[in-house]
Amino acid sequence: MKIMIAGGAGYIGSALVPKLLDRGYDVDVVDLLWFNNNLPGEVEVVKKDIFDLDETDLKGFDQVIFLAGLSNDPMAEFSPSVNFVQNAAAPAYLGYMAKRAGVRRYIYAGSCSVYGYTVNQLYDETDPTVSNYPYGISKLQGEQAAMGMQGDGFSVICFRQGTISGYSPRMRLDLIVNTMFKTALETNEIIVNNPSIWRPILSMEDAVNAYIRAVEASDEISGIFNIASGNYTVGEVGDLVRNTIEKELDLKIKLSIKHIQDYRNYKVSVKKAIKVLSFKPKHGVESILQTLVQNLDQFKDFSNPVYYNIQVFKSLDL
Repeated sequence: MKIMIAGGAGYIGSALVPKLLDRGYDVDVVDLLWFNNNLPGEVEVVKKDIFDLDETDLKGFDQVIFLAGLSNDPMAEFSPSVNFVQNAAAPAYLGYMAKRAGVRRYIYAGSCSVYGYTVNQLYDETDPTVSNYPYGISKLQGEQAAMGMQGDGFSVICFRQGTISGYSPRMRLDLIVNTMFKTALETNEIIVNNPSIWRPILSMEDAVNAYIRAVEASDEISGIFNIASGNYTVGEVGDLVRNTIEKELDLKIKLSIKHIQDYRNYKVSVKKAIKVLSFKPKHGVESILQTLVQNLDQFKDFSNPVYYNIQVFKSLDL
């Protein structure tokens, strides 16, 4: 099977591509390489904008995975216009071209941020999506565009991902668990802005497994799927980070709890993904932290701007 991954040199792609190669898939990557290239040498990487791809570029691929776009709220709020182009228009365009080219399946990396602020219950894929922020709005628009193209032999799987954390060869230190881990090592302190806010957390291992399950799902399957390793309050994440660092690295960490209002609060059910895709999350926050401890030497230069998406984004001439 031949797979194209748009944005495949990013945080998820750099962990996913080696696993797909290990399973015998032929993988090509299209990426602007904002964050360099940490992929295996045998992978063909085309440095190209998604909007410069046409039908001929996609001919011969069985599946296309969209991992591109702007990846968090700070980037979206820094440039809402680029955010809507990259997160709404780009996946719509790529999906359209993929369908025209005869691709069998399109997999879209969405976000649980589309739920915005929820009441105290687990949200599934049928519950309201009410985000009022550029990032959440654009990710929902990209999802809706992709889902609108399913049918006629074209399967579409859209993931609403929890906040991903964990180690990747293209490392990020601007995600909740990774950020707390880095800050604790840098300052011996973890600051929790609001301990009661809920977040679905997705480990890198579980994220990679979800994409493999999607790639290998029956051709008849399409749909929207929440994927997360578990739901945690931010206060609980702080406790787990502190406990792990104190135990594994023999450091004393201070925990500073604040109560700053946050209008993004959600926890999700992954029952549909378990039932339909056989997605079985196995790696919670404790497991994420173990991967960070084990790979610390690979990203211990915390000042490197490549680990922070917003720093790289601000340096680009867009």
